[in-house]
Amino acid sequence: LTVQATGMGGPSAAIVLHELAELGVRRAIRVGTCGAVDESLQLGDLLRVEAALPEDGVSKALGDGRAVPADPALLERLESLGAGTPVTAVTTDFFYEYDDSPRRAWYAAGAGAVEMEACALFTLGPRLGVAVACLLLVTDVFPGGERLRIEPERLESAVQEMGRAAAHALTLR
Repeated sequence: LTVQATGMGGPSAAIVLHELAELGVRRAIRVGTCGAVDESLQLGDLLRVEAALPEDGVSKALGDGRAVPADPALLERLESLGAGTPVTAVTTDFFYEYDDSPRRAWYAAGAGAVEMEACALFTLGPRLGVAVACLLLVTDVFPGGERLRIEPERLESAVQEMGRAAAHALTLR
């Protein structure tokens, strides 16, 4: 079991996944933060990404423009642990949109959350022989267009819970 920081965005995450695959990694779970697109999501919610929509450069370059699913076996492991509420995420290069129109369009396309790496990893993983899934923590909500951020203490405890769930899913036999 290894923990790797990828930096932000699809390009750096793709590089890290590629290098891990060269070292023999065959299963990976991205754990990270996201913004809510679905207004019913609350700060601190843990999400299990079932599919990701490609709105970033890496995913568009590698894919065909359609939603990309997470690895079914890893999703099943996460679900069996009760880790996260299922969601479709949109992967974008520009996380902090300053008007509501992109979030409205993403919601209309089926996204509940926005983040910057999942779709690139879901697209690249099968090409490298790596099963990839993703858990996200809602750290930003936008009621009425105003951005609200999770409190640091709540973030710390929720990140620990998310990490434990991912580690357990990766080590299940």
